[in-house]
Amino acid sequence: MPLIKVKQNYQITIPNSLRKNLNISVGDYLEIEKQDSEIILKPVKMIPSDEAYFHTKEWQKGEKKVDKDLKKGDVLGPFDNLTDGLKALKTAKI
Repeated sequence: MPLIKVKQNYQITIPNSLRKNLNISVGDYLEIEKQDSEIILKPVKMIPSDEAYFHTKEWQKGEKKVDKDLKKGDVLGPFDNLTDGLKALKTAKI
């Protein structure tokens, strides 16, 4: 088991092998808990798993493109009903 030292301001460094094994990155959060005379650190995901896709680079890239298209007015709508909207999508050159 690796030994770590409490440094100035009570900071500790998590050994690289543990960070990699637990997939801990800079900016991640850890929950700390005291059990008897032990300290337990647990990684905590701040984004619920069912929302994780919306935070991927791919999704965010698409969001930026949509924002740009909206600013340029390069959009298909608005439509008065679903039928008109679907017709426009089928004939759009995407």
